[in-house]
Amino acid sequence: MLKTLYNRWEQGYRTNQYPKEKIQLFARYRGLPEIHPDAPKDLIEKCASACPQDAIDAAGKTIDMGRCIFCGTCERLSKGEFVSFTNNFEISVSEKKHLITDGTLPSLADHSRQHFKKLFGRSLQLRQVSAAGCNACEADLNVLATPFFDLGRFGINFVASPRHADAIVVTGPISRNMKTALLQTYEATPSPKVVIAVGSCTITGGPFRGSNEITEGLDKLLPVDLFIPGCPPHPMTNLHALLSFFK
Repeated sequence: MLKTLYNRWEQGYRTNQYPKEKIQLFARYRGLPEIHPDAPKDLIEKCASACPQDAIDAAGKTIDMGRCIFCGTCERLSKGEFVSFTNNFEISVSEKKHLITDGTLPSLADHSRQHFKKLFGRSLQLRQVSAAGCNACEADLNVLATPFFDLGRFGINFVASPRHADAIVVTGPISRNMKTALLQTYEATPSPKVVIAVGSCTITGGPFRGSNEITEGLDKLLPVDLFIPGCPPHPMTNLHALLSFFK
């Protein structure tokens, strides 16, 4: 016991101060894309052709962040002339159409579920469903419980049973074998409830898009309230989305 207390004293306070203080992520992190519409037409078409997810609309000069896996191919090919990724991790939206961006996003706080705070106060319980995910999105959700992020300080926790949950958090491309389990989890969650789609696989099918074995978009099965793009979304992206949507 004394060793534990000494170790705690030695380590000091490690929890970040977000959202009171802005967090600056490392330089190589790829967040909200910055699009330069005045780039040469042939360069834009080259980027669109090379995109492994067909996420770039050359005509509209937009990127679908629901499809994008943030691989950086477009940025490397254009050398930043058409697309350059910023460090902005606040990229979640409440409507899927807003994921198709020209480099700007509406404020998530303007679409927040403020009535949830009236219903549940400072408590929000989440049930996570891994619907055939690769464990990347799942891992970055798990670290929210670590001392650095400390999701519990906001009254937000992950629970074991959907019957104790206020919302379900879905990851993975939703395989045929997981579809029934997901729908049963949704039915078991008491109303009013929220559905959160995390990662490009859940939002559009991700790298598995086009396969008959998956569902290309959670919104085709359930009413989705919050979309968190990324492959996987950074823990700070998840944290920002939860705090902004349920403020």
